This record gives sequence, structure tokens and C-alpha cells, in this order.
Amino acid sequence: MDAFLTSLFAMALAEFGDRPQILCAALAIRYGRVSPVLWGLGLATLCNCAISAVAGSAVHQWISEDPLQLFYALSLIFAGIGMVAWRRPTDLLDDWSLGPFWTSFLGLFILQFGDKGQFILAATAARTDMALFAAAGGWVGVMIACVPAILLRRRLADAIPIAKVRFVGGAAFLLVGGILALSAWGIV
Repeated sequence: MDAFLTSLFAMALAEFGDRPQILCAALAIRYGRVSPVLWGLGLATLCNCAISAVAGSAVHQWISEDPLQLFYALSLIFAGIGMVAWRRPTDLLDDWSLGPFWTSFLGLFILQFGDKGQFILAATAARTDMALFAAAGGWVGVMIACVPAILLRRRLADAIPIAKVRFVGGAAFLLVGGILALSAWGIV
């Protein structure tokens, strides 16, 4: 259960106000249909979560506990930096003419691949050796962050101070990651 809850909360926080959430809202506005964008998001996220969990599970077998904790700490630190630092604008895929499902699926799969959330999920799976629970929690976390953007579209940005949430979330990741890194080195 640790892997499920850890990845759920970390992924929900990491994806809030991030490019996948923005792209989901933009695609829902562009196509005016919720269902294909939801299915595209769900399948793209499931594929990325599975890839991350399998990679993390493989890493778990190769290295010992302290380096695994350091790997997890670094994934949180880099996620925190990514949340508080400048980021490039999201490509809204205006040139893509694949239809709502395929544009959503492929666009979100590519956008999420190699993103901070994928490293957090891989590190969670590696640290806990519960790849299935980490993948499930990560999938639910991304869905918690992105489904409201699809359903509410622009109203989500108007209702919630996204910049402040990203700053506080980034600071939390930096703090927890820093403490875990110091612990992995035996300093704390």
C-alpha cells in the first residue's frame, strides 16, 4: 500500500499545473468532446506508468537500499526544481489531424514519456519493489490531476492559483527529497 499511496500523491502533485494537464484542457476545448480525450489520457498514462514501474522494478534488483533511497530522493529533488523553475510552453498539437482519441493518446504519451512523473514512479517502484501498486497509484494520481482539467477546462485555472500550488508542491518535493538524500548519505 505504501507504493500505491506514495505514487498517487506524488504524481497528482507533480502533474498539477504541468504540461499534461494544460494539454488535456486544450484538447477538450479544441474537440469539444470529453470522452475521447479521457480515453486517450487514460491509455497514454497507463502505458507510461507500466513502463516506469517495470523499469523501477528492474533497478530494484540491481542496487542496494541506500542507493535506491538516493535515487528516490533525487527524483523528488528534480521534480521540485521542475515545478518551481521556468518551463517551456506546451505544444497544443494544433497541426495534428489524427482525431480526438489518437491526438490525445499519442500527444500525452509523448509528453509524459521521460517527464518528472515517470522518474518519480520508477523510483517508487524501485524503492518499494511493488511495481504493480506503484503503477496503479501513479495512474490514479495523474488521472486525479488531469481529469478536472478535461471536465472544467478554463474554469480550473480560474478557480485554483496554479502558480502557487506549483511553487508549494515544488518546495515540498525539494524538502522531502533533500531530507531523504541526507538520510541516504547517513547525514541525518
